[in-house]
Amino acid sequence: MADLLSIGLSGLAASKTQLSITGHNITNVNTPGYSRQDATQATRSPQFSGAGYIGSGTTLVEVRRSYSEFLTSQLRSSTSLSADVEAYKSQINQLDSLLAGTTTGITPSLQKFFSALQTAAEDPANIPARQLVLAEAEGLARRFNTVYDRLSEQNNFTNKQMSAVTDQVNRLAGSIGSLNEAIAIAAANGKQPNDLLDARDEAVRQLSGYIGVTVVPQDDKSFNIFIGSGQPLVVGSTVARLEVVPGQGDPNRHEVQFISGGSRQGITSQITGGELGGLIRYREEVLDSTMNSLGRLALAVSDQVNTQLGQGLDLKGQVGSALFGNYNDPALARLRVNAFAGNSNAQPVLNITNTSQLSTSDYLMEYDGSSYKIRRLSDNQLMTATENPVGTLSITDKNGRDQGFQIVLGNPPPAPGDKFSLQPTRRGASDIKATLDQADQLAFAAPVRAQSTLQNSGTGVIGQPNLLSGPSPIDAAALSAAFEGLTLSYDGNGLALPTPAPAGLTLSPSNITAGQTNTLNLTLTTGTAPNVQQYSFEFTVSGRPVTGDTFSFSFNQNGVSDNRNALKLVDLQTKQTVGVTPGVAGSGFSFTDGYGELVERVGTLTAQARMDSEATGAILKQATDNRDSLSAVNLDEEAANLIKFEQYYNASAQIIQVARSLFDTLISSFR
Repeated sequence: MADLLSIGLSGLAASKTQLSITGHNITNVNTPGYSRQDATQATRSPQFSGAGYIGSGTTLVEVRRSYSEFLTSQLRSSTSLSADVEAYKSQINQLDSLLAGTTTGITPSLQKFFSALQTAAEDPANIPARQLVLAEAEGLARRFNTVYDRLSEQNNFTNKQMSAVTDQVNRLAGSIGSLNEAIAIAAANGKQPNDLLDARDEAVRQLSGYIGVTVVPQDDKSFNIFIGSGQPLVVGSTVARLEVVPGQGDPNRHEVQFISGGSRQGITSQITGGELGGLIRYREEVLDSTMNSLGRLALAVSDQVNTQLGQGLDLKGQVGSALFGNYNDPALARLRVNAFAGNSNAQPVLNITNTSQLSTSDYLMEYDGSSYKIRRLSDNQLMTATENPVGTLSITDKNGRDQGFQIVLGNPPPAPGDKFSLQPTRRGASDIKATLDQADQLAFAAPVRAQSTLQNSGTGVIGQPNLLSGPSPIDAAALSAAFEGLTLSYDGNGLALPTPAPAGLTLSPSNITAGQTNTLNLTLTTGTAPNVQQYSFEFTVSGRPVTGDTFSFSFNQNGVSDNRNALKLVDLQTKQTVGVTPGVAGSGFSFTDGYGELVERVGTLTAQARMDSEATGAILKQATDNRDSLSAVNLDEEAANLIKFEQYYNASAQIIQVARSLFDTLISSFR
């Protein structure tokens, strides 16, 4: 009877524990990361009797959780990948809407500006049409400024979000370290602390949503957590931390530092996965290059328009004024160079020399005490820096292609060990500004005109000279002196300069074929070394001139109705002036195509991000379903278990009741 009572009591204890475990499962059905638990039962050691071994009841061996390391690891990696893609997509969606929008993009403002130029070119003396050009130029500059401001705000948001994410990383890392310690102590007693293990797995899963992690289980049941390229974030109960600080080469571009003990290590470029990895990847792959592309376009627009205006004459017969501000203003040139922390007091400046040859890359300049090393960051290619004149560095790539800018080292010059971040185009869209406010100062007229002498006997016709190349701004005095009163005469074979020929003027070719359109070139060289300037004018002669016919040239002082330079301004809309590779015919983009290429690139990346989001979302859902199919609580199953273990409890109690009845019967027989 004592044996029967012991057997009943063991069943009663086992069923009571099973009911507690089932109740625990039910109450945690909505607890994130909870794994369903069950108990493993085994028979007690049997007792030997004359008839053989007789069972002595049941015992609970362990309370275990339904858990798979593989499925948990798969869920963790899927969470990290999905969070990375979602962070990237949320940012690039905003950028795509900004650049491609009909009211927010650059293209509408560009079209309005060139449309206003076209209208003014049709009637170059019309002041209201000229006023419209000034208004649209101001609108275009403001549009560049506004888009840059939006990109700058997105960069600032990225910095703040990186700080918020690292705070969460540090919080979760601290929780994992504390759980590691508690689990190690509990595991030392030989049993698994299931709820602590679930809490730690959930903490690691949440951590993987913020940053990509590598988990290494240890013998004491603790986890070591590594990030980046192997930096130990959590080792047992020891926890390192992350901190977001202003970048060394660009204070506006924050970086992530890994802090362990008293040491600091920059790991921004090594972080992958999670929300932090997605933000960094977006900034490096899209945001930085977009700001640079937009800046390059703004610099090209400003340079090309100002240069063309400087090669024409306004309504007063004066050399044209710049429509946009000087992008090489010392204050702006200084902002293109960022000194690293710990540098000397040197502050070089970066001057743009050729906007058509600018790339969209940033550069890193280092001085080792004997030479300057400049590396293009987009492809990590080492540039060639040539110091000529002293104190000024010209930059070329391995193929000898100029990079479109120079570095003025300044005084004091850089000291050995100094490092600088060079950003030729980063602020271009922010710095562009329309500065011309007088409509009559728009230079729509060409500087030189030509005409056939009225007394000519032949039918020869001379075309208006086209300035192919020359300085900007042009030297009005030099042109006036060279061309005023200049007459070319036809000698039966070709045109000839007066004898003696004016200083600096050359004509080629001189022969012409009567009855055909002949193209000739008139070159003017002025000044003395090293300030020599050369003008190249192209003009045509058609018809049939006869010997003695003359053609006169003059400075276009009163060309108020001349629109030749205005038409050249209009042609800039389709002229390839952005990203030109020297010596490669057909290279480069027009303003519209350059911006279109940027919008297309961002649009392609946005579409790819959306497809990636769908794919990673499906992978995450599958990983979650796989994990839940094993570990999640099924209320129907638990309800069935409640009934089963309640009956088990009642049956065990009945065994005790039988033992008591037998004992009472035995006692009664002795009365």
